[in-house]
Amino acid sequence: MNRLTRDQMAARVARDIPEGTYVNLGIGLPTKVANYLPADREILLQSENGLLGMGPAPAFGEEDWDLINAGKQAVTLLAGGSYFHHADSFAMMRGGHLDICVLGAFQVSVTGDLANWHTGEPDAIPAVGGAMDLAIGAKQTFVMMELLTRNGDSKLVETCTYPLTGLGCVSRVYTDLAVFDVGAGGTQVVELVEGVTIDDLRKLTGVTLSVRPSK
Repeated sequence: MNRLTRDQMAARVARDIPEGTYVNLGIGLPTKVANYLPADREILLQSENGLLGMGPAPAFGEEDWDLINAGKQAVTLLAGGSYFHHADSFAMMRGGHLDICVLGAFQVSVTGDLANWHTGEPDAIPAVGGAMDLAIGAKQTFVMMELLTRNGDSKLVETCTYPLTGLGCVSRVYTDLAVFDVGAGGTQVVELVEGVTIDDLRKLTGVTLSVRPSK
């Protein structure tokens, strides 16, 4: 079965981020999206540690380790970018000033519930960070994740079994096999990776899926 690479997933997310938006890219996989945003499209990337106007990752050997994102990765700053206090950054996140946040997840439910900070396992290390603030504060929350765990379990589920980050906050899920819309109306398949069928996804996820009508 064909699967998108993580870079291909990032490029797919970047396609859906429109001109003029303020966007937060969560720690981990979503940070790759910055490398695929078109240079001719003005998009302002925000980091919860107090940056606005981030650019793509620096070339190897050109890192400035005084300029990092919330995941401690070296980043670049575009012309006009700015630094500010951590508290101001969270005020931006909580105040509804971000148009989109892109987060990773352990699980997303068919109604858009998000679990991405703790698996509940006794030896797991909780890492909520600013995820709760972002998931609820942003106008839209996208999730970018591989559809299956290493054990072959679906991360798209009927009901989350892990501790929740937010209720009904996710609107779109980008995976290595398909793109889904989730929410109160259930789950619709927006786009399939070539070679993957809707029946494949139903078998893998075990959830009720419909195909979004073509416009």
